[in-house]
Amino acid sequence: MSQVVGFIGAGQMGEPMVSRLLQAGHRVKLFARRTSVRERMAAAGAQTVDSVAEAAAADIVIVCVFSDEQLVQVLDGPSGVLGAASKECVVLSHTTGTMATVQDLAAGYPEGPVLLDGPVSGSAEDIAAGRLTVLLGGPATSVERVRPVLESYADTIVATGALGSALSVKLINNALFAANAQLVAAATDVGRRWGIGDQELVRALLACSARSYAAESIHRTGGLAKFERMAAPYLRKDVAACLAATKDNGIELAQLADVIHHGPLELG
Repeated sequence: MSQVVGFIGAGQMGEPMVSRLLQAGHRVKLFARRTSVRERMAAAGAQTVDSVAEAAAADIVIVCVFSDEQLVQVLDGPSGVLGAASKECVVLSHTTGTMATVQDLAAGYPEGPVLLDGPVSGSAEDIAAGRLTVLLGGPATSVERVRPVLESYADTIVATGALGSALSVKLINNALFAANAQLVAAATDVGRRWGIGDQELVRALLACSARSYAAESIHRTGGLAKFERMAAPYLRKDVAACLAATKDNGIELAQLADVIHHGPLELG
């Protein structure tokens, strides 16, 4: 059944999500600051609105912003999503941040809409192809309510438990991914010393037992230099969030942290 979906954060990942939602027949109320995005999405069928509060007048609100700070700016306050949305609305955050942030936000609006954490794994290309992975934390009934909407751009949707649990899983995933990327970078350094080009080595590894998603990502983006330029800012943010979250809970990343901080890539 078609739903009215409020959407905030139509950036590199968010814009293809909006496109897929429209293609699936959902009515999308989009709040976007960039004129070019507003024009493209309006031409595709989205209803563009002028405030976060207007976007919050929907059955489901999806927020896809970069950081915890931006998430708080969008959700909190009387004109934010949690203050403006109806009690029946479900609000889903795709932001990869900390468990504490979403839990604090939800606690501040006990009579407000249900908040779910829904970090994603995949790329803009995966979204466009409808094969994104979404992790979902929050009440089971609300998770099932948003599932048909998310299926517009995700083919794998994993319920992880209570609010915040999806972010914990995602941060562990990203720490492991960062460590894997560092190991691939270290392996290419060994290959260079033997006269093997980076891309030639990675291409060969992808056909062997050492293949990994990290190696595929490095190869797909065109090598270590391009991968580091494109992925490192996001990985640094997520690694920092993971380190902060584990520190707050008295947990150490141990070997994962050693590999992340001492590898060839600038990910620490």
